[in-house]
Amino acid sequence: MKKFVSMLLALVMVFALCACGSKTEDGDKAESIKVGFICLHDENSTYDKNFIDAAKAACKNAGLSEDQYIIKTNIPEGQECYNAAAELVDAGCNVVFADSFGHEDFMIQAAKDFPKVQFCHATGTKAHTEKLSNYHNAFASIYEGRYLAGVAAGMKLNEMIEAGEFTADQAKMGYVGAFTYAEVISGYTSFYLGAKSVCPTVTMDVTFTGSWYDEALEKEAANKLIAGGCKLISQHADSMGAPTACETAGVPNVSYNGSTESACPNTFIVSSRIDWTPYYEMVIKAVQDGTSLDSDWTGTLKTGSVVLTDVNEKVAAKGTAEKIAEVTKQLEDGTLHVFDTAAFTVDGKTLTNSIPIDDDLSFITVSPEVEVSTEEARKALPKTIDYQSAVFNVSRVSFLVSSLFTKQYDRIAYGLQDKLHVPYRLRLIPSGELVLKKAVEAGALGATISGSGSTLIAFATDQEVQIMDAMINCFNDHGIAATGHILKCSNEGAKLVE
Repeated sequence: MKKFVSMLLALVMVFALCACGSKTEDGDKAESIKVGFICLHDENSTYDKNFIDAAKAACKNAGLSEDQYIIKTNIPEGQECYNAAAELVDAGCNVVFADSFGHEDFMIQAAKDFPKVQFCHATGTKAHTEKLSNYHNAFASIYEGRYLAGVAAGMKLNEMIEAGEFTADQAKMGYVGAFTYAEVISGYTSFYLGAKSVCPTVTMDVTFTGSWYDEALEKEAANKLIAGGCKLISQHADSMGAPTACETAGVPNVSYNGSTESACPNTFIVSSRIDWTPYYEMVIKAVQDGTSLDSDWTGTLKTGSVVLTDVNEKVAAKGTAEKIAEVTKQLEDGTLHVFDTAAFTVDGKTLTNSIPIDDDLSFITVSPEVEVSTEEARKALPKTIDYQSAVFNVSRVSFLVSSLFTKQYDRIAYGLQDKLHVPYRLRLIPSGELVLKKAVEAGALGATISGSGSTLIAFATDQEVQIMDAMINCFNDHGIAATGHILKCSNEGAKLVE
């Protein structure tokens, strides 16, 4: 009996030690991490509130205490971002997140200076080119959420048409955008396509404020759109300016980054947003486990990263929630694609022709280690242009297109002539004018600025390597490092990669 009791006690001790060991291991894992968050604004911004709510939820779900995460708010898109990141590192953070597009360059510098800390940046684009093991970009297919929100908007327009509030040809929406960035353009395009899928006659006016967060400008923009005949308003801007303008005017509103129902109970329909919680949780766990992170990550409807708020049944058209559920399933199973161009038309006519570009034409891009921000590039442009310059550019663009279509590549240089942006933006790129000259001297058919800069692009049918080397060497000779690529045109267009 004594022997049995002794064995029983021994087993109890073993199980107790195992249990204690397991608990301590989990506790140690949770205690081994500290997380920092950098936000452009504070919770008064719907955009930043969305990030802040996700940050708190992810940390709670990961078992972190409140002293294991730090949230820095109202951090501008400048050196202040780097300073905030450095302060978070000094505070013991081993992973740092930033939420705004303009934070990226400063996060990259922080990643270079603090290689033992993981830096994650939302909405950025440079992780794959920087090739830093501790720097990562993240985003989500929010265009799918905006498409669903557009479906809700289209159904509301249909309901108003059926009620006799206006005719089908008067079904016009307004959209308040912040900047002319690709993300904003993608957002309002997908929103419009969603609305058009259920309300075929809908049109849309878009205006830009030039700011992510300016309540006065956003309210003014919404009011102008309403005065211009818009029957419903949506936005990609972060204040309550547009929603409250709609509430005052009695115009339905589709919001972004969270519900505005409490402030706008009579006009709010639904809102799409990115839920950053799954991404934050994934990164925190990876850092805890010591596993690697992808350079780029994209959340989807399936990952729970693209979500919609509950539909405000008081305002939304009957059956909206059910319709959203139906379309969501189609997006998730791949039977519906937001940017399906099969039904696209110009002046009511279906697009039947395209201009294929042969493989005999190459595009050489050279990127100097000189940052030209979109804001700088935009400010460099004149606020007005004269009629002659406008005519000049239109004629050159037409000439360029025809040259590509007829494969008269010797005319490309003439078609690339520009008076609207190159003379102004080229000044922002040190030695840029000389590099373009060197490209032509080395055999390029023509050369210009790619986008807003600082990348330069040359066109060629041969001697591509020679041209690229001449451009890179020119930058190098003036003390500027540069990288180059030789590219071919894809005639397939954009493809969904699983």
